[in-house]
Amino acid sequence: MTLALQLLDILVCPKCKGKLTYREPEQALDCAACQLRYTVRDGIPVMLIDEATPLA
Repeated sequence: MTLALQLLDILVCPKCKGKLTYREPEQALDCAACQLRYTVRDGIPVMLIDEATPLA
């Protein structure tokens, strides 16, 4: 399941308000500035800082 382009245009990292990059194979949104990954579950981004995982 992919995210709508309109949604991707308005989503920002909740920690730094930076740009997010959508990784479709991983179903995740990555923030390069914070080095955090936010998962996408059932097409819904989980934008909670406490649930983000560090980028490897």
